Amino acid sequence: MLHIYVDADACPVKNEVYKVAQRYGLPVTLVANSYMKIPGATTWLKLVVVDQGLDGADDWIVEQAGKDDIVVTGDIPLAARCLDKGARVLGHAGRPFTPENVGDSLATRQLMKQLREQGIMMGGPPPFSPKDRALFLQQLDQMIQAIRRVR
Repeated sequence: MLHIYVDADACPVKNEVYKVAQRYGLPVTLVANSYMKIPGATTWLKLVVVDQGLDGADDWIVEQAGKDDIVVTGDIPLAARCLDKGARVLGHAGRPFTPENVGDSLATRQLMKQLREQGIMMGGPPPFSPKDRALFLQQLDQMIQAIRRVR
């Protein structure tokens, strides 16, 4: 059965994931480095707290995610690892990561890191917007429908 895994520590779209998962009757696992409050009394939603350091949550998700599961993350290296396992990956702003675009995303991430370290570029990504939220909802819905059509 299709399962949604959420890299939950800094995920701004958890409520959107809940909404879509409930509509389709899909299980969701939030994976985090520390406890967080989740909606209570649900059988389809669970929280896994890992304490194996910075990459503990990422490693747990990679171990669990399989072909055609969906991973929600903004972490590009995690996205690449999940794609290698056959999972589908969706970024917080609604951008799907694919085998075709994840290499470019990793290269851009590295370049931006170097520019920040050299003081050439300051700041991070633009603020999360309602448009990002809407695009995320649309893309998650489309991703679920595409997986279901193939199964």
